[in-house]
Amino acid sequence: MYLGHGEILRRIREQRLLENVEEANVQGAGVDLRIDRLYDITSPAALLKEERTLPELREIEGERYLLPPGKYLLCTTMERVNMPHDLVAFMFQRSTLFRCGVTLRTAVIDPGYRGVLTVGIKNEGSFEFTLERGARIAQIVFARVAGEAKAYEGRYQGGRVR
Repeated sequence: MYLGHGEILRRIREQRLLENVEEANVQGAGVDLRIDRLYDITSPAALLKEERTLPELREIEGERYLLPPGKYLLCTTMERVNMPHDLVAFMFQRSTLFRCGVTLRTAVIDPGYRGVLTVGIKNEGSFEFTLERGARIAQIVFARVAGEAKAYEGRYQGGRVR
């Protein structure tokens, strides 16, 4: 079962479910998330059975960025989540993005995760697309977990980008 507007607001206020959130961005059953930082991938990477090598990143400066066709970047959110153990969250792109040929690559936000969120953003369209810091790009929705959940223990705890 997904959390509705009232329950999301209650948890933001009482449990700090989300930090740095604008209450106007709390929708009927989710919260719009905003772009904070953009990163260009500048080296090769690998995901093997026993190890992973993450790419080097270069932060992109400025308030606006022109995303050319075919370009893929990493993006962090202005909002920080503090996931309790009874919730799991999912991110979806806002419809404006796919209407412009731009897609997000997102992941599950596990119980116990704390930090900003990192998503991939790619221009799959034929035309340039302008991104601006603070623009709403995704919506996060929260669902209750039945039974006992295992807390997130991964390397990205705290909002690490790499």
